[in-house]
Amino acid sequence: MCGIVGIVSQKNVAKRLVDALKKLEYRGYDSAGIAVIDRLDLKCQRAVGKISNLEQALLKTPIDGTVGIGHTRWATHGRPTSANAHPHQTEDVALVHNGIIENFTTLKTELIEKGHTFQSETDSEVIAHLISAFLHKGLAPLEAMFETIKKLEGAYALCVLFKGHARLMICARRGSPMAIGYGNQEVFVASDAIALAPFTYTLTYLQEGDFALIQDDQVTFYDGHENIVERAVQTQHIEATQTEKGTYAHYMEKEIFEQPQVIQTILDAYLDREAQRIKLPVNTNLLLPISRLTIVACGTSFYAGSVAKYWLETLTRIPTEVDIASEFRYRAPPLPAGGLAIFISQSGETADTLAAMRYAKEQNQMTLGIVNVMGSSLARECDLVLNLHAGPEIGVASTKAFTAQLTVLLCFAIQLGLIKSQLTSQESTLYVHHLLSLPSLVRETLQLQGKAKGLAHDLQRSKDMIYIGRHQNYPMALEGALKMKEITYIHAEAYAGGELKHGPIALVDEIMPIIALAPMDRLFDKMLSNIQEVSARKGKIILLTDAPRDNIQNIPLSGYLQIPVAHPLLHPLLMTIPLQLLAYETAVAKGNDVDQPRNLAKSVTVE
Repeated sequence: MCGIVGIVSQKNVAKRLVDALKKLEYRGYDSAGIAVIDRLDLKCQRAVGKISNLEQALLKTPIDGTVGIGHTRWATHGRPTSANAHPHQTEDVALVHNGIIENFTTLKTELIEKGHTFQSETDSEVIAHLISAFLHKGLAPLEAMFETIKKLEGAYALCVLFKGHARLMICARRGSPMAIGYGNQEVFVASDAIALAPFTYTLTYLQEGDFALIQDDQVTFYDGHENIVERAVQTQHIEATQTEKGTYAHYMEKEIFEQPQVIQTILDAYLDREAQRIKLPVNTNLLLPISRLTIVACGTSFYAGSVAKYWLETLTRIPTEVDIASEFRYRAPPLPAGGLAIFISQSGETADTLAAMRYAKEQNQMTLGIVNVMGSSLARECDLVLNLHAGPEIGVASTKAFTAQLTVLLCFAIQLGLIKSQLTSQESTLYVHHLLSLPSLVRETLQLQGKAKGLAHDLQRSKDMIYIGRHQNYPMALEGALKMKEITYIHAEAYAGGELKHGPIALVDEIMPIIALAPMDRLFDKMLSNIQEVSARKGKIILLTDAPRDNIQNIPLSGYLQIPVAHPLLHPLLMTIPLQLLAYETAVAKGNDVDQPRNLAKSVTVE
């Protein structure tokens, strides 16, 4: 969602702030701005739309200084307008804010009664006025921050500049991520480590409730009780090539084609090749008493968890529930002793997933985080952590992170099955053998791009689509429909194949595309019967299968995408490739902004 950057330097920072904001464009935004301290005065420039509009505004009215902050805003409170864009400024302070202040209406009313005048519709501007109010009472900047935070209800990551303090910046976080980076006599701030990659590999993540007081190149950390604390410094390497498109037309296309290497990286990390077995980087003895599994996630990660439910119940015989994070804690499910709660999040900062994890901890569940950012809040707070090893994912619609989630979850399921004595060592070894073939199978499946592009020519004119699948391919149908909705804006729904006759088949007509996932597994014949039901009603069927075309000659098809023959456990990982390619090529054919689809943000850090 919104992105924050900040620089405290001895050199001018405006251009570098804008360049850092460009690294955060992938998160989704609708306006951008920067503020700097110039000769002790605060100067600000903002623009609606893309960062290129901000650059044009800065060409017309340049600002610069050696300390500055920047922001990309994804609208929550208030429309995407210049007045609602960040930074927000009073006579005394300028600030940028990620998150939502839940009690801002009450605070704003109190401030207006005291004579404060507001320029925007946002909750964020209230924070600037609160800080100013405390400064006018004679408090120093840090004390004004402490007192302001006590009045805020909700989530925030804050970066604040103070008029008259040319070498000072104060940051704070609760419920929204923030990292501090260290350079040569410079300090950098960002809500996402990707923005720090051009400047430094050395950084510290603020913990929940932390403040950071930055004076020149010195950083002092305070906890939520206002005590000075030490925070760990870590090294995080994000190479420039990982955040560039290279020869690909879009980040999404690049990330689709990175999937064989991502899977290989995971297998290198999680397999003992010599022993031909899974070797998870966690204390597996802790998993032996587990009697129940609960998987919680949002969006695409939820569908990865839904696939894993089939794997886990088959390979471990442990009852497994899958829940949407935004609903989980509000229905307050009973979580009996002996349970493991698994939380899946690419960013590790998804607000609903973090809240669900904390609820599970309160219910005395062991927690496992599956994340792509090892310094994230989820990674720090869970009892056990598995790294996705996917590298930076810039496209808003998740591709390689989803495949990484499936791969890690399958490795986990096989290992847990062995630990629980539901798999023999010979069976485990056989599954590892199949896993080792996965990168080459995915690479082969990527050759379907040309056929997907041909089908997209017709699909781009569709108003609606239906996806169908059975067993582990039902959640894959849901994921395929989500991808199509996200980037093409075509209405797409997914159903379990056997459920068509219970209502959705009424939608089928001669113009309705039906994407059918039908690999040759034990439900293949039943799935063909479901496809026949669609065919009888003149639906336009695009079949995704590993069956030779000769096996299904009696069914008229509008499209046919054949994945390689593989073990049934691998079918979801292979099915995801044509689903991604169909969505991608259809969005390209429509001329859409594939990497930054409308209304969407990469990481949802507010409820």
